Amino acid sequence: MVPPPSAVPPAVPPPAWRGVPAGTRVVVRRRLSPAEAAEHEARWADVVGILTAVGPAGLRVRPDRSPDLPEVAVAADDVEAVKPVPPRRPRRGRPDQT
Repeated sequence: MVPPPSAVPPAVPPPAWRGVPAGTRVVVRRRLSPAEAAEHEARWADVVGILTAVGPAGLRVRPDRSPDLPEVAVAADDVEAVKPVPPRRPRRGRPDQT
C-alpha cells in the first residue's frame, strides 16, 4: 500500500556546494563543535582557500593565506555555506630604494 502524499516527505535536493568544482577559490562557513564554540565564543568560522575535494561526506579546503597551514576538512553536516570568491590579488612589493 502506498502512503498518502502528505505522509511522504518531499525530496531534499543536494546542497548547492556539492556542485562547486575542486580547484575553485571559496569561502566556507562552517559550524564549530561545542568545544570550539566555547573556546572561541563563536558559533561559526570561515575558511578561505582552494577547494581540494568535494563529496557526500563533506569537503576539504587548502587555506591560501599561508602555504604552511594544513588542509581543513569540513563534514557535510557542518557546512553552512560555500561561496566562490575571486582569486587573491598579487601582493605589491615596495619599490627598490637604492
